[in-house]
Amino acid sequence: MRLLEGKTLLVTGASAGIGRAAAIGAAAAGASVAINYSRDDAGAEACVAEIERAGGKAIAVKGDVSLPETAGEFVARAVEAFGKVDVMVNNAGICPFHAFLDMPVETLERTMRVNLHGAYFMVQAAARQMVAQGHGGSIIAVSSISALVGGEYQTHYTPTKAGVHSLMQSTAIALGKHGIRCNSLLPGTILTDINKDDLADPEKREYMEGRVPLGRLGQPEDMVGPIVFLASDMAAYVTGAALLVDGGMFVNLQ
Repeated sequence: MRLLEGKTLLVTGASAGIGRAAAIGAAAAGASVAINYSRDDAGAEACVAEIERAGGKAIAVKGDVSLPETAGEFVARAVEAFGKVDVMVNNAGICPFHAFLDMPVETLERTMRVNLHGAYFMVQAAARQMVAQGHGGSIIAVSSISALVGGEYQTHYTPTKAGVHSLMQSTAIALGKHGIRCNSLLPGTILTDINKDDLADPEKREYMEGRVPLGRLGQPEDMVGPIVFLASDMAAYVTGAALLVDGGMFVNLQ
């Protein structure tokens, strides 16, 4: 089903991981796709090439999401290429694991700037374009199960993910009158570059897998269906919501 036929979808942090899977999956669902990335030129080029080989349309725009001007440029380049913005998927994020008591100031501030400030700038730029177009849109923020639970080595990260979810709740109210829907996705442990070092320990990985009722850790492709759904007209009456995509990890207390 090409649920996104005729739509233009933007996704940040898309040279790898969830963002890459979202871009390729959205293109397969019919969308024209603009991807943002910060450093990995080869990864971004490979993502665009895969979309184009399958007959889709895509562009890559390099930029640091922590800088407010990056958001405006990303949206402008997407409009230049495809004429409009229908969907923004705010996915870019970092999580340099570190203990709390000796957390470097620069690590805290960089995580806040990328994960939370970057989300704010991207969502605001996309919303401005959607309002100017006058036909609504969908904004999806990739938050995390970490918005709901703590992490010993994530005291700088979990507040940003709670903030991203809160941003979607507030923007759902602010933008509803413009027909713009704002929702959060809360993935559990998805195997990406963010956690590959942490999960390189076999005992840690086995423990994490044991916490998941479905019996496995997530893959980036597990996020595609929920993203396509929230981006599509099937979710026309869904806004301000949060969807857990975690294999049941959150509810598995005992």
